[in-house]
Amino acid sequence: MRPTRPLSPRTGKVLTSLLDQAASKAEYQRLLCVWLRAALALPAAEIATALGWSTGAVHNLHSRYLQEGASALLGGNHGGRRRALLSLEEEQALLQTFTAVAEQGGVAEASRIRAALEQQAGHPVTKSTVYRLLARHGWRKLVPRPTHPDANPAVQEAFKKSSGAWCVPRPHAKRNAVWRCV
Repeated sequence: MRPTRPLSPRTGKVLTSLLDQAASKAEYQRLLCVWLRAALALPAAEIATALGWSTGAVHNLHSRYLQEGASALLGGNHGGRRRALLSLEEEQALLQTFTAVAEQGGVAEASRIRAALEQQAGHPVTKSTVYRLLARHGWRKLVPRPTHPDANPAVQEAFKKSSGAWCVPRPHAKRNAVWRCV
């Protein structure tokens, strides 16, 4: 195993002042990780145990600090849309064409939105991508009506009255047997 690169004597003092200015717990832990090496000369395994990290994470952070300096420790939380097909504005413009149809009572089908997204992205996309896009912009799936628009309640009641008595299975009939309503 190669020896660790020493940190400058000034590093401990700089990190001590930065520890007081840490904006979040994660930032504080990153600063503390390097400070423990600079000020107390602790090995990576002991730093990992103290912070509840893996030894590899400690080695990676020390390496980033040696390459990038204090900027590797401050800010820079991961997150965001790193692999987005379209920007939020482009997505909104794409959905704008379907909004007019939906506002007039039409159905905005996911398959058509998917085809438009594939055309704009230039390659096929999965259904889940389309549904996440719709959820991101506040679209929701509406449930169909509980009754058919042409349903006639009077005809339904007449059918119920003329269909005979309640159909009750016979207690001694075979399982899954078909019986006749009387």
